[in-house]
Amino acid sequence: MSQNFETKAIRTQTERSQFFEHSTPMYVTSSFVFEDAEDMRASFAEEKERNLYSRFSNPNTSEFVDKMVALEGAESGYAFATGMAAIYSTFAALLRSGDHIVSCRSVFGSTHSLFTKYFPKWNIETSYFKANETDTIESLIQENTKILYVETPTNPGVDILDLEYLGQLAKKHGLIFIVDNCFATPYLQTPIQYGADVVVHSATKLIDGQGRVLGGVAVGKEELIREIYLFSRNTGPALSPFNAWVLSKSLETLPVRVERHCENALKVAEFLEAHPQVNLVRYPFLASHPQHEIAKQQMRLGGNIVTFEVKGGIAAGRQFLNNIQMCSLSANLGDTRTIVTHPASTTHSKLSEEDRLEVGITDGLVRCSVGLENVNDIINDINQALQI
Repeated sequence: MSQNFETKAIRTQTERSQFFEHSTPMYVTSSFVFEDAEDMRASFAEEKERNLYSRFSNPNTSEFVDKMVALEGAESGYAFATGMAAIYSTFAALLRSGDHIVSCRSVFGSTHSLFTKYFPKWNIETSYFKANETDTIESLIQENTKILYVETPTNPGVDILDLEYLGQLAKKHGLIFIVDNCFATPYLQTPIQYGADVVVHSATKLIDGQGRVLGGVAVGKEELIREIYLFSRNTGPALSPFNAWVLSKSLETLPVRVERHCENALKVAEFLEAHPQVNLVRYPFLASHPQHEIAKQQMRLGGNIVTFEVKGGIAAGRQFLNNIQMCSLSANLGDTRTIVTHPASTTHSKLSEEDRLEVGITDGLVRCSVGLENVNDIINDINQALQI
């Protein structure tokens, strides 16, 4: 029976035990037992589909993965201890020495470190294109190019990439198309429908939505996830049963939460766009956003991240943080609580000014993860903090 998003998020559950519980219990166990020697042999030979060890699978992690697979429209998936574990393990499982990656330059800082600091040690190189220059991608593709990788919306610049175009390009050149869908969640966009082969998430963000646990997940084509699973089964980045239980329960409220996040974020963005102390605002569902039409085509709503540039550069950005009273100063995002960060003086302070500008991080740029507080309280706090 075909079900809508909200129903899948709530009604995808593990099989009930003999106790007929209504809500899935936690299976806090490291291992599982077998009926006899033949049961154990057949299970390890994968002639049976069952739990062996929680590093491989667990009823709680399986429920979380099954929900993400259903919501993203994927074939299979695997859950990880963190979002970066999902990203690293996906690349490590699918790449070999000598392979090449084509990636958007606007990627999460730790992903950038993988591409520039660690993968070159294994003779894996990366070529970057700018988010607003996707027409240059084909010129970067080499004979050894294996993966096309993007985030959309990007972090922290909130650029939008055309997933349909990228999916067609990847198919044309036989590339594995991987999309980080963390900012949007499957509620706002489903990259697989545009040709993505694997979708990765930091479940720590909007999927949890309350700043409680770490987690990650990769979903996609069964044959690719099989490689990721085998790599992860041996290297051990598995998600804990407790965190999986929390994340699975969080998915039940994802649509309701994200709807309100987006409603608040749009109002905050509209307020900032009219503020005299703000140079520019980037939010996908503002008509002023450069990729507004693409965002409307491939996203249900604009997400919860608003970036804006405070007049006065780094000093003004730091003063804005010092003036904040209610909103949180944190490196996280996707929380019930509104969070503000100033990348140029914190998360991206070690980059040169030239490198920061390459990904749209100006000196006065502020990233705001808009939460679920009353939107008037959020706006009032931001407004008083802008009185620099």
